[in-house]
Amino acid sequence: MSQMTVSQMSITETTPSPQHKLHWLAEQALNWSCLPVVHVRPTVLLEGFFLPLTVDSVRESSQIRLPFGEGKTSPVAVEDVARVITALLANPQPHIGKIYHLTGPQSENMHFYAQEYSKALGRTITYQDFPVEPWRDALLKRGLPVHLVNHLATMGDLHRAGRYDRMSDHVRTLTGQEPLSVQSFVRNNAATLTASAESA
Repeated sequence: MSQMTVSQMSITETTPSPQHKLHWLAEQALNWSCLPVVHVRPTVLLEGFFLPLTVDSVRESSQIRLPFGEGKTSPVAVEDVARVITALLANPQPHIGKIYHLTGPQSENMHFYAQEYSKALGRTITYQDFPVEPWRDALLKRGLPVHLVNHLATMGDLHRAGRYDRMSDHVRTLTGQEPLSVQSFVRNNAATLTASAESA
């Protein structure tokens, strides 16, 4: 498993993210090995990006503060990725040599997703665009590793540039189920996103 942005990379085209570079190199090494490989490339993960990086601002000020500008994105839930991988492992032979891109059910900008947060939480949530560099500095102050922060900042830049505006039906075709929506995901995590407001 790597990441969907790898599909836009080559030996001469890359991103500043060390993680993207390692993902691309790992795919090349596996392809060169002649092993029976299936590549799974999810877009941005709800649990790995949206929840940990929006929970504080949603709790404290009812805002989603991310450096995505007006760029669209199609986040996917980890449970959908797991269901796809389970299906592939249960019957790998038809999938050898193939590449699967995993996205959520829609690709929209963050103003749309703020409305989805609002519906799920029962209060108004807005999107506040945050410049990439101050956002990067804030992540470093939280003690996150430089390697990770550089990767997340690159993801912010790529979102702003529209590079995460991608859609695929692979979750549905491989599992027979529609991918989890952002609204359903937020509803499932409502307690985490409202804990501070309730205790205030």
